[in-house]
Amino acid sequence: MPEAQPATAVLLLGNPNVGKTTLFNRLCGLRSATANFPGSTVEARVGKSNSSNGTRSFTDLPGIYSLNADDDLSQVCRRALDGEDCESPEAVVVIADATNLRRNLFIVNEILQHGVPCVVALSMVDIAQKSGLTIDVNKLGRNLGCKVVAIHPRSGAGLSDLHTALDSPKSQQVELPDVEHPSAVNAWANEIVASSVGGTLATGTLTDRLDKAFTHPILGLVVFAVIMSGLFWTIFTLSAFPMDLVEMIFGHVGTFVGNILPAGDLHDMIVDGVIGGIAGTVVFLPQICLLFFLISLLEDTGYLARAAFVMDRLLRKFGLPGQSFVPFLSAHACAIPAIMAARIVPDKRDRFATILVAPFFSCSARLPVYVLLVGILFIDSPFLAGLAFFGCYVLGALAALFTALIVRKTVIPGKSRPMMLELPTYKLPSLRTALLNTIDRAWVFLKNAGTVILAIVIVLWWLSAYPKITTPDSVIALRTQAESIALSNQDASAELLAEADSEEYTHQLSNSYAGSIGKFIQPVFAPLGYDWKLTVGVMTSFAAREVFVSTLAVLTAGDDDPENVGVLEKIENARRDNGMPIFNLPTVASLLVFFVLAMQCLPTIAVTKRETGSWNWALLQLGYMTVLAWVASFITFTVVSGVTS
Repeated sequence: MPEAQPATAVLLLGNPNVGKTTLFNRLCGLRSATANFPGSTVEARVGKSNSSNGTRSFTDLPGIYSLNADDDLSQVCRRALDGEDCESPEAVVVIADATNLRRNLFIVNEILQHGVPCVVALSMVDIAQKSGLTIDVNKLGRNLGCKVVAIHPRSGAGLSDLHTALDSPKSQQVELPDVEHPSAVNAWANEIVASSVGGTLATGTLTDRLDKAFTHPILGLVVFAVIMSGLFWTIFTLSAFPMDLVEMIFGHVGTFVGNILPAGDLHDMIVDGVIGGIAGTVVFLPQICLLFFLISLLEDTGYLARAAFVMDRLLRKFGLPGQSFVPFLSAHACAIPAIMAARIVPDKRDRFATILVAPFFSCSARLPVYVLLVGILFIDSPFLAGLAFFGCYVLGALAALFTALIVRKTVIPGKSRPMMLELPTYKLPSLRTALLNTIDRAWVFLKNAGTVILAIVIVLWWLSAYPKITTPDSVIALRTQAESIALSNQDASAELLAEADSEEYTHQLSNSYAGSIGKFIQPVFAPLGYDWKLTVGVMTSFAAREVFVSTLAVLTAGDDDPENVGVLEKIENARRDNGMPIFNLPTVASLLVFFVLAMQCLPTIAVTKRETGSWNWALLQLGYMTVLAWVASFITFTVVSGVTS
């Protein structure tokens, strides 16, 4: 067998919002992975695509406006072009927006002068044509001295032409302007556009009218609130059936495995610990998939750039730069990449302020907790549940803004810089791109459930199962009574046996290692309305927030018959040691506030230390968020208790 030829390396470069990542997804699909450049927190996706001339390896670099800018993103792109952090590229594909070709030509000129063979891929040609423009692709290629192809990343049109152009991407020598003289760049771009582009861009279009509404200082905020509220309502409405399906599947799996394994510790660990604990997390996968799918659609339409424009005005009032919107948007996936993304903020003080408040924005790890608690509050009202869900995100955002205001008045004084932002064209979102992004996030979530969370629930089960406690006399008495009436009254006997099992489980759990640890720490959380079980849940969630639900699934495994009751219903109906429900209105409200505001993530603290270069900032972040969460939760519990009493 002949040896497989190595894949030729191709870089994808271009301005933000030109369809670069959509093109990458169309080229590589699921044959891709996320990678970090050495010595950098900037991520790029790398994937392979087959053509008639062999296999090509494509690297989707971050969107930039200039190779010569003094920021991390531009530096990563320069080093990639030079082959310093990755394989030396044999060609570069520059994706250029056909609706704004003049501005896109700046980075085309820089790459042409870099000396790497270049192919220009024109995206959004259809939008340009609908707007009244015509582009002569052949003439544009002759003027630039490189091959130019028209593509449509969403449909895949033009990809074969792109591969053909990459088969021989050698650029011709043409006279290029000096990048250090902006006037000569401007003149060159104007000349290229004048000779290659015909027609006039229409004005007063629907796009202009939409922009006036979406970027209005007041109406823009109202539109943003309505869109996000609708998004969360959709999540609660559409996810109900798949959640029930996931619960049912895990219930059948637990029953099947439980019938195979003999009674004993191994049976309990697998059924109550592993299956029950993992089910308590995976059951929320439908909400997480819907969240990222809908956000990806919103981003692809071009709307989120308008939201960033509106947020720039708001952020600067609180001492934050407009660039912070990008990390804050990333924080809805995870605070760790959000803190890494703060490197795009040019000013050090602005960057540190962004890092300190980024964990306040609700990440996907908080989603299972929100869904559980909001579902308990509004079990029969998806609309109110959606509003409460959105309210959690709003509370986190408000906490971030006012914390930033305090920080910029005290430890990091100063004013933020205004942000320059280009609005992309509106376009129909790509379902393919949204699905691929959703699959990526779902896979990350499932890997976490299969590693970190699995390890935690096994340890937690062991802590709750040991040491073995002698069966109390009251339980023995109940079982003796049940046996005595078994023949005459089977129903009453079954009820007594169920009561005995529940009392024995509660006694064992209360006196286990987990119970001892929880009772030792519980006085700290008692003013917030938490019993020792909730206390253990809060403490374990510092390793990973979503473990809170898995912890309660393990600690309440014996409260009901696992064959007949779903894991969420068991948690919702869980009892304290005194027989009272764990969850009541004041406690649920207090927990919601606590999880919105608390750090609850040890890896985030480590990343903060790395990005700021000091443990002082990381400990300040942890201490401030923890104290704020406790105080706000205490006030919430006290007020709600007073209102409902």
